[in-house]
Amino acid sequence: MPIKNEPGTMSAFERRRHENMAANKAILTDISVTAQKIVAKKPSAPKAKSTPKRTRELPKREAARPTRMSSRLAGKDADDDTLKRKLEVEAETEAEKARQKRLRNTGDLSFDTIVVDGKKYGNSMDGIRGIVRGADPGMRTFTEDDIQETTDKGLKDLRLRMSGLKLYEHWAPNDIKITPQRVYALGFHPIKDKPVIFAGDKEGAMGVFDASQTAPEVDDDDDTPDPVISAFKTHARTITSFVFSPVDANAVYSSSYDSSIRKMDLDKGVSVQVYAPADLDEDMPLSALDVAHAEPNVLYFSTLDGSVGRYDVRAPGSEEIWNLSEQKIGGFSLHPLQPHLVATASLDRTLKVWDLRNISGKGDLRHPALVGEHESRLSVSHASWSPKGHVATSSYDDTIKIYDFTDSSSWKAGHAISAKAMEPAHRIPHNNQTGRWVTILKPQWQRMPSDGIQKFVIANMNRFVDVFAADGSQLAQLGGEGITAVPAVAHFHPTMDWVAGGNGSGKLCLWQ
Repeated sequence: MPIKNEPGTMSAFERRRHENMAANKAILTDISVTAQKIVAKKPSAPKAKSTPKRTRELPKREAARPTRMSSRLAGKDADDDTLKRKLEVEAETEAEKARQKRLRNTGDLSFDTIVVDGKKYGNSMDGIRGIVRGADPGMRTFTEDDIQETTDKGLKDLRLRMSGLKLYEHWAPNDIKITPQRVYALGFHPIKDKPVIFAGDKEGAMGVFDASQTAPEVDDDDDTPDPVISAFKTHARTITSFVFSPVDANAVYSSSYDSSIRKMDLDKGVSVQVYAPADLDEDMPLSALDVAHAEPNVLYFSTLDGSVGRYDVRAPGSEEIWNLSEQKIGGFSLHPLQPHLVATASLDRTLKVWDLRNISGKGDLRHPALVGEHESRLSVSHASWSPKGHVATSSYDDTIKIYDFTDSSSWKAGHAISAKAMEPAHRIPHNNQTGRWVTILKPQWQRMPSDGIQKFVIANMNRFVDVFAADGSQLAQLGGEGITAVPAVAHFHPTMDWVAGGNGSGKLCLWQ
């Protein structure tokens, strides 16, 4: 006979749930208070007037159809009613599965309900690491000798400083499980007071880790409590990017393969959908997201069907979508200081640069002006702009390419540049063969380096994170004890020399 709780008492499960809710709220409130030091609260701006725009008419796609089985192959007569009904049920089931796969979280989500607690979620995948082609775990490709043999004093000092970043000491990387499944997206909140890292995994869960927390001293290492991590189910499918509002320190945008963009409000503790195709059955997986400081309310996104779009969050229905490639665009970015310039990286093996100041054409043929393109031997995974106008790409031809577009401020609207100008200034050999179990390696620039030096990070298949300068010089190879998987998703803090990397087991590395 079940045990009944006395009136007014709370079960152990309910008590634990309420404790989780309180802990989540405390973490988000603390981040929100700290974030407000960066950007002062401003009065709400009036909604922009929606003006008619020529927008792409998204094609309607038919629901996936199951493979049919003939009555003859089934060994039944064509008029067998039982078989006919069976095939109808199978067709309905497959159609429903396809529809469910496209579903996304359309309503507002409260962060009162925690999805996971500490590190006690997900299954470790560490046992299958190191089996991808070409990886040699622990083998350095940049060593102390490379630093000591540097003859340029300025470069040597920079290498010493960047190589001096230390792995976070309060918990080992394997103890910081920031997401239940493989990390696909990572981002630093721009606050300088403390490192606050956001991560998204392949099933739509978001994790938030405040690295200012320290592990309490205990007599027995086995009794050390896990780090406090807030995790929430915000999307229905893979989270692909995080973007932090330039004007609202409490706003965090995320994009997903579930075709939606959501806004997380740290102050209110809610997540709201700000963009998705009007048709719930429209499947438009978003591969990346970006925002310009000059236009903080306009979001730009890329899709797996080869499109780039923009959307003003103040004007519902304002999206414009341009077909720029016949194959998927895996990554793109806006020039931080000249956001009318967009660089796209595609499965069609090209880096392309587009100018949003000159958009022409009608319907599906409407698109920005193509400034130039460069083709690699194999697909290009990502294209990332530096503040001074360099573009770094990673490609499956096992290279990182750096393009010098520092004169882009003089480019005329819609004017194409020469093929010579589109040639990479530097080619860096780099193993990018991630295989099936490691998230694709993508270079990420430091957006506003406090020292003014243009530098970016990218993961190394030997379980490190590499740091490079705009001239192709390697500055550091970050590693440390306890790293048992490739920190494939690597990011720089926008201003501070803090580097984070997330791996296929949902675990986090942090260097400071």
